[in-house]
Amino acid sequence: MGRRIAIVEDEEAIRANYAEALARQGYEVAAHADRPSALVAFRERLPDLAIIDIGLGDEPEGGFTLCGELRALSARVPIIFLTARDSDFDVVSGLRLGADDYLTKDVSLPHLLARIAALFRRVEALTETAPVEACVVRGELSLDTLRLSTQWRGQTVDLTLTEFWMVHTLARTPGHVKNRDQLMHDARLVDEGTITSHVKRIRRKFAAVDPAFDRIDSVYGMGYRWKG
Repeated sequence: MGRRIAIVEDEEAIRANYAEALARQGYEVAAHADRPSALVAFRERLPDLAIIDIGLGDEPEGGFTLCGELRALSARVPIIFLTARDSDFDVVSGLRLGADDYLTKDVSLPHLLARIAALFRRVEALTETAPVEACVVRGELSLDTLRLSTQWRGQTVDLTLTEFWMVHTLARTPGHVKNRDQLMHDARLVDEGTITSHVKRIRRKFAAVDPAFDRIDSVYGMGYRWKG
């Protein structure tokens, strides 16, 4: 079987449809109807990627809770929210909790498969980084692309795959402005609208380790840069 994808969706017909579609693409699928059963399964074996609805059974915010629980188990497993809820508040909340992508259920199957493939390509790109680039050190920042670990002033900063790749892209060339197109390409992002949310979340995570952190500059009308 191929990579293992977990689907957490409380509506049986929708869950079965997605599971069948993904299985046809060669993925191994683990389908869960609620948060508790999904969490038990995640603790026994982490999936290679998780697709989570927000409302799960009698838990209107169950998907948000599960996202946080999965992030506590692994900072690296790609997480996609797939939900009928499309408010900006929900999108931002999902990204803040550590999701790598947020899609609504009206998304076409080809689009969903493209997002999944993009996340897996990013995982592969990170793990296949050439040895000469295995460690990026910029002052008090240290990025280990083999272990996918980030340290600031000797303290670990838990970044998701998307966050790690964005920091890596910025820190490789301090002082150089990366525009949105470059960030989307380097971080394998499909939706430009999520870049700002990801950057805000990255800043918060570094600030939790160092309240004086200010190395990521917003350059109005252009993009972002790492102050070296």
